[in-house]
Amino acid sequence: MTNYEYARLEYRAAGTLGADRFQDWAATFHHPGGVLRWGTDERFDDLRHLNRAGAAGWCAYNRHAIHVINEPHRLSSVTYSMRRPVP
Repeated sequence: MTNYEYARLEYRAAGTLGADRFQDWAATFHHPGGVLRWGTDERFDDLRHLNRAGAAGWCAYNRHAIHVINEPHRLSSVTYSMRRPVP
């Protein structure tokens, strides 16, 4: 039986004002060792952060997206659930 440790990558809209408020995205990685802030992107580019987690052995197994109410074409956050085997 394999034991896993779990983490999550939160990718959230960082802006608060104007029509471009959903264009800056902040990445935060929560893992058993604490919280890491992985910076802010000027566009939605979570693949760079997923690759960074994958290089450390993390595997994403779930993705949960939250949309802005009454605006289905805009995301406010995306959360990836991740796990990796414990040696």
